[in-house]
Amino acid sequence: MYGSQKSDFEEESADFSNDVIDSLDNFKDDYADLDNFGDDSVDLDDFEDDSQEGSQYLDESHMANVESLKVAKADKKMQDLISQKRQTGDEDRKVASEIFDKLTLQTLYKLANQGYLDLLNGAVSTGKEANVLKGVKDDGSYLAVKIYRIATSDFRKMQYYIAGDPRFKVRMGNKRQLIKAWVNKEFRNLTRLKDAGVNVPEPSTSLNNVLIMEYIGDDEGNPAPTVKNLPPSDPDDFYEKLVREMDLFLNKANLVHGDLSSYNIINYDEKPVIIDVSQSVVRDHVIAGELLERDIKNISFEFSKMGVDTSIEDLTQRLIKK
Repeated sequence: MYGSQKSDFEEESADFSNDVIDSLDNFKDDYADLDNFGDDSVDLDDFEDDSQEGSQYLDESHMANVESLKVAKADKKMQDLISQKRQTGDEDRKVASEIFDKLTLQTLYKLANQGYLDLLNGAVSTGKEANVLKGVKDDGSYLAVKIYRIATSDFRKMQYYIAGDPRFKVRMGNKRQLIKAWVNKEFRNLTRLKDAGVNVPEPSTSLNNVLIMEYIGDDEGNPAPTVKNLPPSDPDDFYEKLVREMDLFLNKANLVHGDLSSYNIINYDEKPVIIDVSQSVVRDHVIAGELLERDIKNISFEFSKMGVDTSIEDLTQRLIKK
């Protein structure tokens, strides 16, 4: 979930991408009582300064509480921003609180403190389990901040894809450990794929329920669309490029995507960028075979509809080396 795309969640929550998370970027349009949009962007670096208010009154024995004070101030600042949003219904408010919970705010604060990001400035995509926000660094460069929503994550699905993966030893009954392992799994998959030469977003770091990675978009911060939203102008050429990426994915990185479709492929200047690899499994995983069959079926079907001369049999022969 990276490029802009339509999901059932967006329909159910009145286009949450525009109406709630975009409160981090589009205050000028969405808030009737704000005059200066620039002054109301969420500056994560300012959390530390804001949270120091009153610290001069603390003696040395109380300094251990400064960190929690910072988090509380960060939470208050974020909640103040959210509370200014026009009231569009209980569902929007519920979703906002699910995303910016205490753990997420604390995690974002730590990542900002470590220099990974300085601003959150709008939504890239939304979903039932995770949201991708646009981050900005001090030098003006963009990055993608993927936040998994603990309250609505499908833990059974996570268990299904993690169980049997020799890279992870997780207590399946511990939801916090499970989602941390899930985010780490996506980070490690991206790193492995990048090392194999697959065109995926380059990961920067992961912590708790947050993953930071390369932003795929233009110089003005507009995200590149998915193939679902922007089919390639030359489907045959794009398909050939995609098959090469799938070949590297499978035969060099030794991973199977598991959910490959036009929703999870970005059309970046007529070149495919594969995203959403959290569920991807190692090739010798017990479920790898069925996941590969599903990927091949999805891609051959979707590109056949675009007029490409392909089939399940042909794509299978090109990917599975004898």
